[in-house]
Amino acid sequence: MIKILKCGEVAAADIFARVVPTVDVTGIVEDIIRTVRADGDAALYAYTEKFDGAKLSSLLVSPEEIAEAVELVEPKFIEILKTAAANIRAFHEKQVRNSFIINDRPGIVMGQKVIPVDRAGLYVPGGTAAYPSTVLMDAIPAKIAGCPEVVMVTPPGKDGKVNPVILAAASIAGVDKIFKIGGAQAVAALAYGTESVPKVDKIVGPGNAFVAEAKKQVFGVVSIDMIAGPSEILIVADGKSDPRTVAADLLSQAEHDKLASAVLVTDSMELAQAVQAELEVQIPQLERAEIARASIDANGKIIVADDLWAAIDISNELAPEHLELCVDNPFDYLDAIRHAGSIFMGRNCPEALGDYLAGPNHTLPTGGTAKFSSPLSVDDFVKKTQYTYYTRQALEGVAEDVAFFARKEGLTAHAKSAVVRLEENT
Repeated sequence: MIKILKCGEVAAADIFARVVPTVDVTGIVEDIIRTVRADGDAALYAYTEKFDGAKLSSLLVSPEEIAEAVELVEPKFIEILKTAAANIRAFHEKQVRNSFIINDRPGIVMGQKVIPVDRAGLYVPGGTAAYPSTVLMDAIPAKIAGCPEVVMVTPPGKDGKVNPVILAAASIAGVDKIFKIGGAQAVAALAYGTESVPKVDKIVGPGNAFVAEAKKQVFGVVSIDMIAGPSEILIVADGKSDPRTVAADLLSQAEHDKLASAVLVTDSMELAQAVQAELEVQIPQLERAEIARASIDANGKIIVADDLWAAIDISNELAPEHLELCVDNPFDYLDAIRHAGSIFMGRNCPEALGDYLAGPNHTLPTGGTAKFSSPLSVDDFVKKTQYTYYTRQALEGVAEDVAFFARKEGLTAHAKSAVVRLEENT
């Protein structure tokens, strides 16, 4: 049963405690990456047979396989995928940054170029849970950014085929190449390249502990979006909230993973107790009841605060991945929220809207990293290059200042480089 914690009656450490995964897969992942670097495609075939039970004849998903998959997906779901893609595209198009140029002083031109990465790599989980939503959320911002090539990896089933809904989503999102590989070996292939898999510049997308560790280990060789931890939801709700919907929203994240955390912060003990009871009613009704039960019992909590402003202070400290504001006037509190991956406003905005259809990205910072990190966006697939141009006359006006500054740092060659051009014709 979920625990109820009353502020002022329990230690702050209990209120702000986080889920800390204890499984250390560092050594295993190091070995996998080393093997993929050494053996290339041969390692990928071997690991796919070992971990996924699939003996492949090709790592690359063919156009025929994609067309066949699209035909297998029910038309209604294809239309929903297209609607979601349109919403995601409309939201992310607003994130596009433009290059700029400054030439407001005689003889000086400065600017910044915004350039997409040459090749983006998308990791999409497979196996027991297939997430076509992740395909859309990861691929569409990359395409909007202008990436010339978007490469996706996802593990196959034992039959050597990728889940049809994953391939249908990839087709709608415009993914350029798809490979039937998963796990740490897929991350290694994207980071270093193999005979079949091209090396990418950035890897994005969620995965299990092995994927997360692999992304951590290849960072620096390539860029990554984030190290995503178990899913989180925090709900700030007042006493007028419906305990059924609050409980349902908590369970929408608890069913993800036994390590997921579901937290309610409320100013009403009555609501806290009602939600606690409602969870016991709803959990046995879930298909993933065992997972949800483990998550709620181990990591779930209901925090009773003095008022809603105190509840928001608690939320800011926890910096949740998903934050629901279940109150009548959510925009009254929006400016007070400083740290959250994505905010769901009001009583009619379940977090599941953001997972699938609304448009804002669902790849979000976890584990409190929303204090300094952002949701996946178009920004993740671009880089900036700056440039400077001075005429001789413009340089004459600042060369001595540059040289003076350089000497203060003890860098006399820097100083010389600033003035030598002016000495050449004197």
